[in-house]
Amino acid sequence: MVRAVCVLNGENVKGTIFFSQTNEGCPVEVTGEVAGLSKGLHGFHIHEFGDNTNGCMSSGPHFNPFGKTHGAPIDEVRHVGDLGNIEADGSGLAKVNINDSIISLTGSLNIIGRTLVVHADQDDLGKGGHELSSTTGNAGARVACGVIGITK
Repeated sequence: MVRAVCVLNGENVKGTIFFSQTNEGCPVEVTGEVAGLSKGLHGFHIHEFGDNTNGCMSSGPHFNPFGKTHGAPIDEVRHVGDLGNIEADGSGLAKVNINDSIISLTGSLNIIGRTLVVHADQDDLGKGGHELSSTTGNAGARVACGVIGITK
């Protein structure tokens, strides 16, 4: 079992997300909570760099080692870091419970040391027709982020 954690920090948005993977090749379970969001859907992505020296902006683009276009977590064509959306309720709380078969906590698709970003807007999953749909899902500003670190 490999485990990782990410503490998300933004001006108003905060959260803690946990990652666990039984064995290499098994799906990664992503769980936790994010608070301080506006009601509705928010893009949720792994970005390439574990660099937050300039806030969330220094984390770079989505983790995309295969050079694919942006997509939904269930799409065959997607960035490795495309985890779709999380949904905040009327109190601004999003409970996260995702299982993803592409990201990993070991090997070449390892996300440990990269940045998890929560966006201001809904990820259109590459299908919105906006010029940013194929690269970012037109998910808007980066409202919180944190580097994913290994934990016990």
